[in-house]
Amino acid sequence: MEKSKNVFGGTLVSCSLSPLTGFYRDGCCKTGIEDRGTHTVCAQMTEEFLSYTKSMGNDLSTPIPSYQFPGLKPGDYWCLCALRWKEAWEAGKAPKVKLEATSEKTLSYIPIDILEEYAINSINN
Repeated sequence: MEKSKNVFGGTLVSCSLSPLTGFYRDGCCKTGIEDRGTHTVCAQMTEEFLSYTKSMGNDLSTPIPSYQFPGLKPGDYWCLCALRWKEAWEAGKAPKVKLEATSEKTLSYIPIDILEEYAINSINN
């Protein structure tokens, strides 16, 4: 199996193990044919973004125990759908991004220069 790459072409690092994120719930923002939402952007949650995405019909802050989903709070890292992040960016509500943990597949939707404007300067969360 080929290693997933980040937006710089390097090895994709973990986005978050607590809460456990990723489409495959392995901590990484990798994607595959099963991932229709392209959950490839490792973003640090903010109150502004959580309120925005809830207003758009995707409530990420309310826990859903039946899915072992704890609900997100500001400061948590989460693999977001590339198009949701782009939509939030267009609305002026985009959260910061951990580029080393953001899949290169994101570049099909969002230019690197935009992602770099929102970069978190550390690979550790």
